[in-house]
Amino acid sequence: MPFPDLTPETAPPGSRRAMEAVTERLGYRPAAIARLAASPHTLDGFLKISAIFESCTLDPLSREVLIMTVATRNDCHVCVAMHTAKLTSLGAGPALIAALRDPEGPALPDERLETVRRFTLEVIASAGAVDDTALREFLAYGYTEQNALEVVLGIGAYTLSTLANRLTGAPVDAQLATFA
Repeated sequence: MPFPDLTPETAPPGSRRAMEAVTERLGYRPAAIARLAASPHTLDGFLKISAIFESCTLDPLSREVLIMTVATRNDCHVCVAMHTAKLTSLGAGPALIAALRDPEGPALPDERLETVRRFTLEVIASAGAVDDTALREFLAYGYTEQNALEVVLGIGAYTLSTLANRLTGAPVDAQLATFA
């Protein structure tokens, strides 16, 4: 295993404070963070960009739809488990969660959230060069140009996370096992 779980004591100096802050906030140290800590810059970058994304104007369910769309597209079992837990805590229904967990599955039961999923996939597939129809459809559901750019922000944050989790072989933590 080339990426061991680091502790604040074994992590590079630039990762120690961030690891301690995540552990304090969550009540445990996620293995994904313990492995991402091998690169203080990558850990710091992910924590900053994900915090910025969490404070954007997209509503919480739309943000989670975007995250789960990226997680399932990139086959990141850690993110799928973590964000299934988050969706559950937000009161998302089982049909929504099941549809999000299946990238080949049915449309989401909420048309507005399905629009977020489709728009996210279109932004990824077109490398940001979405056509006017896709953008108009996104805007027709009450989203804004600002939200469209926030989709790009979320894709960036969670592409970083999903790829790093896969590269490091991060396992699903025991705290998330029921959501795996």
